[in-house]
Amino acid sequence: MSFGDLIAKLDSFAWGPLMLILLVGTGIYLSVRVGFIQFTHFHHAMKNTLGKMFKKQKAGKGEVTPFQAVTTALAATVGTGNIAGVTGAIAAGGPGAVFWMWLSALFGMVTKYSEVVLAIRFRERNDKGDWVGGPMYYIKNGLGKSWKWLGSIFCVLGSLAAFGIGNMTQVNTIASSINHAIDTFGGDTGANTVMFLGQKAPVMSLVIGGIIAVIVALVLLGGIKRIGSVTEMLVPFMAIIYIIAALIVIFAHINVVGQVFAMIFKGAFSAKAALGGAFGITIMKTMQKGIGRGVFSNEAGLGSAPMAHAASSETNPVKQGFYGIFEVFMDTIVICSLTALALLCGVCSGVQVDWGNSAGTDLIAAAFSTVFGNKIGALIIAVGITLFALSTVLGWSLYGTRCFEYLFGTKASIGYKILFVIVVVIGATLKLSLVWDIADTLNGFMAIPNLIALLALSGVVIKLTRDYFTDSKKLAAEH
Repeated sequence: MSFGDLIAKLDSFAWGPLMLILLVGTGIYLSVRVGFIQFTHFHHAMKNTLGKMFKKQKAGKGEVTPFQAVTTALAATVGTGNIAGVTGAIAAGGPGAVFWMWLSALFGMVTKYSEVVLAIRFRERNDKGDWVGGPMYYIKNGLGKSWKWLGSIFCVLGSLAAFGIGNMTQVNTIASSINHAIDTFGGDTGANTVMFLGQKAPVMSLVIGGIIAVIVALVLLGGIKRIGSVTEMLVPFMAIIYIIAALIVIFAHINVVGQVFAMIFKGAFSAKAALGGAFGITIMKTMQKGIGRGVFSNEAGLGSAPMAHAASSETNPVKQGFYGIFEVFMDTIVICSLTALALLCGVCSGVQVDWGNSAGTDLIAAAFSTVFGNKIGALIIAVGITLFALSTVLGWSLYGTRCFEYLFGTKASIGYKILFVIVVVIGATLKLSLVWDIADTLNGFMAIPNLIALLALSGVVIKLTRDYFTDSKKLAAEH
């Protein structure tokens, strides 16, 4: 067995049925234990997150506002997976994959809520005075120092995975989508190439990599407060642009929206029923693609987002936890769903799909082109991919740094940051499929230490949640 085959097997386990059952099962268990707050207190959660986002918030030294914390986390989660990933999942698993994506997100809301609650409860200050937290800290400070090794395993996986999932794959997708858009407008980016690290690379890709590297360096080296300031502006801007464009596509095909929803619900249990033919897509494959895409996109259970939320100026763990519910809702229920609906509206209007096989941004670009035309459709997807992927790089630069810092100390993290910036250029220019597979595998395995901690510390989450709502009822009764 070759090394590549070994990685492929490990990757199939990391994102296979067993791991997905563990991830969704943890969400179901936690939902039961906290009284399904994602449903019973959804209005309260939105009121205390979305309802407060545009109010002026202050943060002290070494911390960010609650809104900046959630935009930093959203920056990392809202990435190419929301566009290219959803497109690929639907093509490979059929329209029914969307149903299972929704289902996993509903329970993932409580998983993310629990992660954030624990991140605030067990965070600490580092040498620079910044708030730091996440799975490694709630393992060490919640389970005890005898479990510190489990937190170290999480950090080894996270610091390495950041180079692939949160860096090279994102930057390469940016370069590819921009090159595709340029070629659509009559350019020929493949004509001008240079030798870079032993491979031919388009000059434009090298330029794109250099520009992104400079942006990442300026933001990353400025610390958590600068990352928070940038994501606070970038995330709402990119989300609004993409949401409006997707809604235009959907409303332009409003006559087939009913058909689209029928395809989703029929396809959840039979691709043949949804597509009117046998495409070799089994129910298991549909479930795996849908649940896997949901988890991969919103990162509920992987333990990454709590590292951003831990820097919040909010002192109440439950109040910041509500942002975890909002985060999954916005990432999967809103943005991923809009991609799915726009794509399937395009399919119902003549866009051809090679069902049973994966697909990339060209397919969703084709769906957008049914309304905007080929050039504008490709341009919208290129801009969306660029903003989404850039935000992911910024978010994951923080995650990787926090993991490395936990292992080797705050002073050593500067070396990690410099290497992260250098890897941006490599990711834009080279095809490193094996490296991406390794990073994808590490990213999946990050969930294991985190899930152990979530289940072991679920009692803390339950107590804090009950105390919060008990106090809220008392305050309401007094007024």
